[in-house]
Amino acid sequence: MEVGRGSRKALDREPEICPTDSGTIAPKRPLGPKKVDKQSLDYVLRTGLAGGLAACAAKTVVGPLDRVKILFQASNPHFAKYTGSWFGVVTAMRDINRQDGLRGLFRGHSATLLRIFPYAAIKFLAYEQVRAILIKDKSQETPLRRLVSGAVAGVTSVLITYPLEVIRVRLAFETSRASRSSLSSICKQIYHERPPIPQQPSSVLTPTPSSSLPVRAAASTLNSAVSNIQAVSPRSGLANFYRGFAPTLLGMLPYAGMSFLTHDTAGDWLRHPSIAKYTTLPSPTTFSNTDLTAPYRPRPLKYWAELLAGGLAGLVSQSASYPLEVIRRRIQVGGAVGDGHRLGMAEITRQIWKEKGFKGFWVGLTIGYVKVVPMVAVSFLVYERGKLALGV
Repeated sequence: MEVGRGSRKALDREPEICPTDSGTIAPKRPLGPKKVDKQSLDYVLRTGLAGGLAACAAKTVVGPLDRVKILFQASNPHFAKYTGSWFGVVTAMRDINRQDGLRGLFRGHSATLLRIFPYAAIKFLAYEQVRAILIKDKSQETPLRRLVSGAVAGVTSVLITYPLEVIRVRLAFETSRASRSSLSSICKQIYHERPPIPQQPSSVLTPTPSSSLPVRAAASTLNSAVSNIQAVSPRSGLANFYRGFAPTLLGMLPYAGMSFLTHDTAGDWLRHPSIAKYTTLPSPTTFSNTDLTAPYRPRPLKYWAELLAGGLAGLVSQSASYPLEVIRRRIQVGGAVGDGHRLGMAEITRQIWKEKGFKGFWVGLTIGYVKVVPMVAVSFLVYERGKLALGV
């Protein structure tokens, strides 16, 4: 006589006991596992780990293209001649490799990984948390809620990890072997950078020889006050690590929002019943004891379908946010070029328009597509597979 057949499919819960027709006791078939608590520390840690590893893998795949794109966006004088064509991209990579070898193509990559792991971990786990709050069931699965969930997750992650982004860009921007800096020296340099002290009108600070004693006394007092104000003004220090934060914040809203929205929407299309048998993997019949969400998770996409959904997400999000990304790069490297004057968004925008017009806001977009599309595709693929492996 067979007993306990239903217990073999029990998913991480104790079987209920019920009498059989013969009078013996046999486990009752479970109604399903206890619903996962997405606010639990276990779920948060696993989601963050999957997101961080996914981003590190994706960034490593496109590391050389990322270096060249930063050089183009920031108008590095040694590489300005290469912008505007695919041949220029190839030539720039060849020159970097010739001068510095493979390590040159991954210049700043260590800082990239130091930043991208916590950044992506926070972004993905924040998305899951915000999504759990805004989308409690299938009826609330709307494009607006997906967009808001992604935007909030992106803003949260960039707020916490932005200083590491500034360090990474400054490392990648350097091309001269003689002036190459270490990670610690770059941090010290950024911290201590001070923009030039603005010149005050001479008519206010310098009295004429014929000025009366009260006027000269007033000028002396004014000079002293200006000097004191300039001495205590926060023109350096930790504020330097948030250069370009405003355009980054504005750019992250469409970038992260459109990225998650496009990926999830494309996933829905690819799971449509008419094509699901070609695009999705069969639902597992058993799960490990660590699996927290198996019965509530949509059927996983095949690797090529997941890459397609992620690639579309990268294409749309990059297009939506690219002009703000160009402005952000120019602000971030402001202390490494020129006289160190700290330009704001409006000044940088006018400067780009004056130099190159409308096209200036799209410099490096082609290489941006080539970098971002595979990067986002690989990121979502590794993230989704990582969630399966970690049971979230």
